[in-house]
Amino acid sequence: MTEKAISLLQDLIRIESFSGNEDKTADRIEQWFKSYSIPFQRQHNNVWATNKHFNPELPTLLLNSHHDTVFPNKAYTRDPFSPAIEDGKLFGLGSNDAGGALVSLISLFTHYYAHPHPKYNLLMAATGEEESAGVNSLRGLLPELPPIALGIVGEPTQMNLAIAEKGLVVFDLTLEGTPSHAAHPNDDNPILKINAVIQALSTLRFEKVSESLGPVKVTLTQVNAGSQHNVVPAEVKMVLDVRVNDCYTNAEVAAAIENHLPCKAVPRSLRLGSSSIPIDHPLVQAGITLGKSTYGSPTLSDQAALDCPSLKMGPGDSPRSHTADEFIYVKEIEEGIALYIELLNKIL
Repeated sequence: MTEKAISLLQDLIRIESFSGNEDKTADRIEQWFKSYSIPFQRQHNNVWATNKHFNPELPTLLLNSHHDTVFPNKAYTRDPFSPAIEDGKLFGLGSNDAGGALVSLISLFTHYYAHPHPKYNLLMAATGEEESAGVNSLRGLLPELPPIALGIVGEPTQMNLAIAEKGLVVFDLTLEGTPSHAAHPNDDNPILKINAVIQALSTLRFEKVSESLGPVKVTLTQVNAGSQHNVVPAEVKMVLDVRVNDCYTNAEVAAAIENHLPCKAVPRSLRLGSSSIPIDHPLVQAGITLGKSTYGSPTLSDQAALDCPSLKMGPGDSPRSHTADEFIYVKEIEEGIALYIELLNKIL
């Protein structure tokens, strides 16, 4: 099955699957389920299946990862759609984020599909639009699924246990002023107001520090203003990226920022909240007994869609995600599948 998983990942890499256009990779994932005679369902480009002996009386464990990718960046020196294996590395767009985790979870689900007396139902969901947080991502699929009691979200964590994940709020900031010709006096130039915003950001404090996720992180990421050298613009547009720990709700952070900054600050969405699972949860303890460490993840995933305890865990290494000449070690997938199986053996 491990060999078949690697072959599946190579096929997925060959197929263009930019976020929102993953229909062909969804077709390929369907082929896997058909080859094992596993019934499945599909909504948009989300493909999901439940274990053979699904029992509505039992809690359901969701196994989820995504098959969409970002666009390859311009620094690629290799064909991003060529899944070559060299020196133990499997190259290709989406190999690390999150193809390795996806095929490992699909293999895990297939391994336990016919388990005669499971303590949990298993639900495998291979989903799209994770990279774009789209409406047809896991969030859009959840209303179609049975109630979820627990989740494993496959992302590259070196198979360590991400027991918490920061939430995200993106703010559009607007600094308003008076447009004019550059040759005339103007005491209301919005560009000159940027410094006041930067000063306000430097004094913004979120005092609560999470044990697993650390402090709230506020980062100014975009500034846009003006289109001609001789025209003072009417406004400056800025973007603020805020990573929220589990000590605050997104709404609390939004209110604090809106009240503190000397400009209009509008959050794009408040739905991407932080997520976590107690360290004493049997799933986490099972991972610890297998020698894996726990940590808080600063990156966002489809965990944000879940309102149940969830663990982020998968083969690969997060810093490789979205990089040029992305790769995952074949050994990481092999070990990942084996460790996933051991993990569930302890709770299933």
